[in-house]
Amino acid sequence: MMSLASDRRTQLAAHPELLAGIRRGIEKEGLRVDATGQLAMTPHPVALGSALTNAHITTDYSESLLELITSPIASAQALITDLTDTHTYVAHRNPAEAIWNQSMPAHLPNEADIPVAWYGTSNTGMLKHVYRVGLAWRYGKVMQCIAGVHYNFSLPESAWDVLADGSTAQERRNTGYMALIRNFMRHSWLLMYLFGASPAVSRSFLQKAGFEAQLTKLSPDTYCLPWATSLRMSDLGYKNPNQSELRLCYNDLDTFTARIYKACTTSSPAYEAIGTHRNGERIQLNTNTLQIENEYYSSIRPKQTAGRCERPNTILHERGIQYIEARCMDIDPWAPAGITVETARFLDAFLLCCAVEDSPMFPAPGNCAESQENFALVAREGRRPGLELMRNGEPIALKEWAARALEHIAPYAQLLDETTGDTQHGAALAAQMTKVNQPEATPSARLLAALREEKQEFHDWTLKQSQAHWTALQARELSVQAEAAFDQAVRDSIAEQTQLEASDTISFEDYVARFHAALR
Repeated sequence: MMSLASDRRTQLAAHPELLAGIRRGIEKEGLRVDATGQLAMTPHPVALGSALTNAHITTDYSESLLELITSPIASAQALITDLTDTHTYVAHRNPAEAIWNQSMPAHLPNEADIPVAWYGTSNTGMLKHVYRVGLAWRYGKVMQCIAGVHYNFSLPESAWDVLADGSTAQERRNTGYMALIRNFMRHSWLLMYLFGASPAVSRSFLQKAGFEAQLTKLSPDTYCLPWATSLRMSDLGYKNPNQSELRLCYNDLDTFTARIYKACTTSSPAYEAIGTHRNGERIQLNTNTLQIENEYYSSIRPKQTAGRCERPNTILHERGIQYIEARCMDIDPWAPAGITVETARFLDAFLLCCAVEDSPMFPAPGNCAESQENFALVAREGRRPGLELMRNGEPIALKEWAARALEHIAPYAQLLDETTGDTQHGAALAAQMTKVNQPEATPSARLLAALREEKQEFHDWTLKQSQAHWTALQARELSVQAEAAFDQAVRDSIAEQTQLEASDTISFEDYVARFHAALR
């Protein structure tokens, strides 16, 4: 008897237009640094436009933390070209400050001196700024300087007619994407093993008490966990222990949005103690467990494109899931844009597999502690010889499970290759099998080996890599059309911010109240 997944693959193969309709996009973060690798303390460069309104070049938490964003794109090759073009434009317009090409930060100043992103004086801009000030009060600034690659993925609406059940197109789409998310969470540890590239940090990152004692001192300025794959995604990195009690439900979208709503409307005693104002100025948007929906840290999110002043939770509930955002990818320090086309092709096959394979519901309350524990274990010690994970309550060797997982992904790489008329997805999959058989081929192992062999500090090695990429990007030419489009986006963004600042008709406090009232 043909399995459900096999039947779905057969239907996809019979309708190649469904696979051709896949879209992928990237949001890639990176710190601006000076010539010595110190965090750039300069404002967001005017030559890059307004961080508030430029759709492709903005900032994340810090004024120094760039975020470069692609459009949704039809092929992995075109995606990486687009992302590299954006990096090239930044290198041409702001040549003196390279982008730090590593997830763990460059040398940081004292925490109080890390600049919070500024978006101008409009109510919209002030809301983004105050939210980030609130993050600093809640979690500190150092953690917010960690950077990563977010990979967005969507299937065309008609694909869910094949892949999911439901009485309406939106119901089928929501059911299908939530199933994808559950399978992703079951297997996201594999991405940590294959692509984790942050096993070490500089001493300046260890400003938080207790961090240094948990790490091994590799050299005077470099600390690591010897078997780690991704300190960024470990409990030492971009994690929030205050959210540990949140138990979101990934079985259905209605329960997911209801629990996000509760977290965004339930006051926290710890944040009440901070307060919302100091010296007459707002220092957080509210005292709730989450100021806004995006404060919830997770390795994957269901997403819907939000307009200005729209609440993500409200539009998710009303319009449904439009795409997923995989948030656990480390920056690849060997890739000028932080990710290679080979990695993008593998992610497409991996995510397609997650969408098509059967995805049982999680047990109550709707999340999977076993998956979270596997993820955390691989982030901290994924290359430890003989490491075992838990699968359905039973131990299994990481190497064995990884090999089986790649075998399951193989038919999806083949489907994508049949759509594109080449063998590139299969080649990307084969490259990952090499890492399973040879842990020393993983990015985390390669980085630690390079530090030892070249007798360099993590900071110095990363600075050398970043500057080499920056020199190559400065020498790379943009097409006349691409450069003109970037220039126009810069001018338009500055004009749009100016218009926003001139058109506000209510006070910021009233604006914040309206923003909170828009949450459903």
